[in-house]
Amino acid sequence: MTETNNLSSIIQNVSRRELRDLVRTQLQMLLKAGDLQGAKAILVSVQPADIAEAIEGLPKAMHALAFRLLSKDEAIEVYEYLDYSVQERLIEELKSQEVRDIVDQMSPDDRARLFDELPAKVVNRLLEQLSPAERQATAQLLGYEADTAGRIMTLELISLKENFTGSQALERIRNFANASEMIYYLYVTDAERRLTGIVSLRELVTSEPEQIIGEIMTRDVVFVHTDTDQEEVARLIQRYDFLAVPVVDREQRLVGIVTVDDVIDILQQETTEDIYALGGVQSGGDNYFQMNLLEIARKRVVWLLVLLVTNTITGTIIKSQEDLLAKVVTLTAFMPLLTGTGGNVGAQSSTVVIRGMNTDEIRSLGVLQVIGREAIAGVLLGGMLGTIATVWAYYLQGRLEVAIAVGVSLVAISILASISGSALPFLFRYLRLDPALMSAPFITTAVDVVGVLIYFNLARVILKL
Repeated sequence: MTETNNLSSIIQNVSRRELRDLVRTQLQMLLKAGDLQGAKAILVSVQPADIAEAIEGLPKAMHALAFRLLSKDEAIEVYEYLDYSVQERLIEELKSQEVRDIVDQMSPDDRARLFDELPAKVVNRLLEQLSPAERQATAQLLGYEADTAGRIMTLELISLKENFTGSQALERIRNFANASEMIYYLYVTDAERRLTGIVSLRELVTSEPEQIIGEIMTRDVVFVHTDTDQEEVARLIQRYDFLAVPVVDREQRLVGIVTVDDVIDILQQETTEDIYALGGVQSGGDNYFQMNLLEIARKRVVWLLVLLVTNTITGTIIKSQEDLLAKVVTLTAFMPLLTGTGGNVGAQSSTVVIRGMNTDEIRSLGVLQVIGREAIAGVLLGGMLGTIATVWAYYLQGRLEVAIAVGVSLVAISILASISGSALPFLFRYLRLDPALMSAPFITTAVDVVGVLIYFNLARVILKL
């Protein structure tokens, strides 16, 4: 018990990251020792999000044991912070009644996201165990397409009528605050539930008690539809610094809200997917480091095979130039420099273009303007790198013709890489393919194959062979 008291005093003086590591280490040690009371005691003063991360860091066999240390209310809150793979494992290991209590108390949007990750049989079983109201709310969200506002919204909100007074509105907030996920924005609807305005809690509190809501509300409301893509919802909330945005159906009826905490999750998920995709890894939205190694290998091997075929094509081109290489063997020494530099230039161009697509930074620019800018950047980069490469090649080999061939080739390859790196993301988006996932291997293919052809042909012209 002394160790637990010492840990409680340390908690007040460490960073959040240090706290999570400390809790996980102590929790694992106490669970191994069978000290369940001590393990339970150290979690008392820890935030639910930190408890969730501590549990995720434990060996898989300890997840259910550590989770059972929590009270019912704590368990419900901690469960929503856990990674989906851990949530799924707990559903398999906990008793039916424990699962029912947790899932039934989850927010409808969090529950819908969990059900997206679970097998259909498990989802059907859990749906049957929910209360009628929660079953209906979950079924409503699951009825919308994945990755849309309707799928990620929450139904827990407070709506008002225009003829409410300020005091009536505040009384309604007091009555329904615990059942609502957001009380800082209050949405005003008419008799048919159509969205007509919005009033903030600040405006409500500072208004006169008998003032009518219709007099203080804002009628120009920014909203999204149920079929709006979740990335567009995230950009909207980010652009206007909202805490939430209302969601309406085709008849403009208010059906839910998307809150900023959900948007943060979306942005993290989308950014993670794009980063994995740029590396040629298909994550599928899963936590990469909790995936099975065979599944990881399957997801990564696809584009590695593409690159393997690319290298085979490049090797065939090199073999076809045996007569040139036999006369000027030194040309071989600079091939890795040219293809490697071209690949890096192309990767830079594709990265900035894909990032601009995701953040809408290039919306005001046309496709040709973006490609033109990157082509000019390729000329500038090629000029600088080509000059250095020419001097370096001459220093190493002592032949001016070879040095010039290397330098001029590097300029041409840099321009090619910049154009392909900026153009391919637009092409793949037009074809409804993931620009981040498709661009990297195809840029490598273009630079390697065409770059080698440019190099050998320029060498033949310059060396007059």
